[in-house]
Amino acid sequence: MLLTVDIGNTNITMGIFDGDSLCFTSRLATDRKRTEDQYAVELLNIFKLHKTKVSEFKGAIISSVVPEVTEALRRAVVFVTGKNPYVLQSDIGSGLKIINNAIGQVGADIAAVSVAAVKKYPLPCFVMDLGTATKIILIDENEMFLGCTISAGVRISLDALSDRTSQLPAISLHAPETSIGTNTVDCMKSGTVFGTAAMLDGLTKRMEKDFGKEVKSTIATGGLSKEIVKNCEREVIYDANLILEGLKYIYEENA
Repeated sequence: MLLTVDIGNTNITMGIFDGDSLCFTSRLATDRKRTEDQYAVELLNIFKLHKTKVSEFKGAIISSVVPEVTEALRRAVVFVTGKNPYVLQSDIGSGLKIINNAIGQVGADIAAVSVAAVKKYPLPCFVMDLGTATKIILIDENEMFLGCTISAGVRISLDALSDRTSQLPAISLHAPETSIGTNTVDCMKSGTVFGTAAMLDGLTKRMEKDFGKEVKSTIATGGLSKEIVKNCEREVIYDANLILEGLKYIYEENA
């Protein structure tokens, strides 16, 4: 079995693969103050919950955009599984083809989802990754990462609305029946869900125009993408575990 771990700014996402089958996924809150031992306890509890024997792991891979958590979690994985994980902290070592002026500057999460998209979908393609930040990645027909856009994520925007206004509440992320809100909550939902979907449509249209070619597939992933992309005009494929599959491909190439 293979342990794949993605350390994001908000959540740590884990997946266990048995061959090509994803056995289960699990999420932890990213805590920059948590120690190696605390992460080890969390890992052991998750494996126990899913009746997973640590002796069956053949390896592990970690991608991270949170350097202050990487080493503590790496040591925890070594302690629990006995395997020294392959650590990806940028595009270096991912095997992804990247335009020359961006090599070494692409985040590990972006590299991992890009690798998976190249393996799974017709090219050229867009990858929309909606997490703490909202990213739109463009990969050409030669499997080359051409660049991306990065903007504030949905949750950041919602938190800012709630924190910086006196009368706007925290809300759940579900689309209202109409874009024309008649109460505060529906107005916020409309602006967030439909507004983000419109931004995704608009940016991909502009990127496709600048690219000068038709993009054959558009894939969405990330914790906040499922509800949003249902409201896009562009046809979008939702792939919840794209980053974990990308990490599996990267591990297999480097093992």
